Amino acid sequence: MPRFCANLSLLFTEHPFAERWDAAARAGFRGVECHFPYAEPAEVLADALRRNAQEQVLFNLPAGDWSAGERGIGCLPDRIDEFEHGVGTAIRYAKALDCRRINCLAGLAPADADRSELLSVMERNLRFAARALAKEGITLLVEPINPRDMPGFLLNRSAETLALIERVGEPNVKLQYDVYHMQITEGDLARTLERELPRIGHVQIADNPGRHEPGSGEINFPFLFDWLDRIGYDGWVSAEYLPAGDTVAGLGWLPR
Repeated sequence: MPRFCANLSLLFTEHPFAERWDAAARAGFRGVECHFPYAEPAEVLADALRRNAQEQVLFNLPAGDWSAGERGIGCLPDRIDEFEHGVGTAIRYAKALDCRRINCLAGLAPADADRSELLSVMERNLRFAARALAKEGITLLVEPINPRDMPGFLLNRSAETLALIERVGEPNVKLQYDVYHMQITEGDLARTLERELPRIGHVQIADNPGRHEPGSGEINFPFLFDWLDRIGYDGWVSAEYLPAGDTVAGLGWLPR
């Protein structure tokens, strides 16, 4: 059975952010991730990890002004300096939290932008980040996101994201495969996971429709969990969904 971790930006929101590590531990999660840790001092989160004997599995690079609707800056030509500064910030947090995976959100394509230019900027930024992270033993992840939930996001499908990763050419850059997003954009989950397994660095899950708990929608998660074992995936599987109600009450899907 895969190792499951909890995304603390979406789960356990009944608690203040810094208290969600404890809540996740009480629910049995020994791995945790979050979208962004930067609002809390790194030492506060490091103490929570030590207290609960947890692993900080993942967080994202700084992604611009999230509250204003920005969804990453990796592809934006006028934000390169900010991107590079964010890589330094992420490395400081990763070292404090002993986190070995950082995801880069490409961002929303500006209206009338030249897609080839945006991809070129993204490639350049990924290469910069990958080389900086490699010095610390950290894997850089890149995630495609479905255009229905996030219209205008630069990367929507696994193939185009893997092609970009190939152009970057750094060995520590991997695909972050979100089952929910890929079910919407392309389906064929099992075959894609098997085919691209060597290039997948992290897996996230939510059901469709609604992005709720496994078992609430159309995806056959018992099969998928077994499939991940059968193909030899040995990484974490992150519960990155919107609980339909109370987080703990909705954990009936979690194998024990």
